[in-house]
Amino acid sequence: MRTIVVMLAAAGLLAGCAPGAVPTEAAPGLDATADVVSSIRKDEAAAALLPPEVRQAGVLTFGSSVGGSPPGAFYLPDNRTAVGQDIDIADAVARVLGVRIDRQDAAFETILPALGSGKYQVGTGNFGVTEVRKKAIDFVTYIDDGQGFAVRQDSDLAPVTDVTQLCGRTIGTGAGTTFEATLNAGQHRCGEIGRPPYQVQVFAEQSAQYSALQQGKIDVLMSTINGLRYATSQQPNLRFLNEFRRLDVGFAVAKGSPLAPALQAAVNKLIADGSYQRILRKWRTTASAIQTSQISPPELR
Repeated sequence: MRTIVVMLAAAGLLAGCAPGAVPTEAAPGLDATADVVSSIRKDEAAAALLPPEVRQAGVLTFGSSVGGSPPGAFYLPDNRTAVGQDIDIADAVARVLGVRIDRQDAAFETILPALGSGKYQVGTGNFGVTEVRKKAIDFVTYIDDGQGFAVRQDSDLAPVTDVTQLCGRTIGTGAGTTFEATLNAGQHRCGEIGRPPYQVQVFAEQSAQYSALQQGKIDVLMSTINGLRYATSQQPNLRFLNEFRRLDVGFAVAKGSPLAPALQAAVNKLIADGSYQRILRKWRTTASAIQTSQISPPELR
């Protein structure tokens, strides 16, 4: 069984709420299996934007990083049923376009390179839009998430507004993420101000990140804002520290892909008819709603 299931069970997410968990809107009562997609109908105008070969095949191949944590994309205890905000939005877009998704589970760091080779047509995994990524990848935005920090309840770390506040500490994060890139890019700054550098510990599994934080093997965890808010609301020994920066998040496609306009039209259709808002209400992420989908917008600063 995937380690994410172990993490969810330990955190009380499969049973509702862990004893003593910090009460938030994302805690008890969230039904991961609630259907907010099946009533969505095909939109002919959006579907007409698909390349002819895709319309004929009636399928899109998605490379999806599903082994995460709520509200993004994760597996139920059957280890087969993928649920989460990213899953619902992708399925809703597919219904608008009149196609089905061939969803292939893939490690987060392998998805973007595989788009260029044609292995996948679309990538999902809470991919933040950055200028570096845009050199090789196009994005169709569907939510505003970003980078944040979590610590143990007894941590003395103040809200992080500059990476130099992390000097001398050990930070855990995910492999191949914008978090890892941000931390690596700023690591040299500690030496420039005469402070010991911070250490970056990279994990392939999110469950391992939270275990390391609980056990004191790392001092602070850097991950998605929405994911950290949810996880810390379920684990009494952890707390969300602060948002660090916001990032647009989008479907990833190969540079110049003709799929981008169709995906954009589908997201905007969902926004216009209220389906998008229903999905975000289900996952308690309405604060991350976007007003309109964009193709490869400038990186948020």
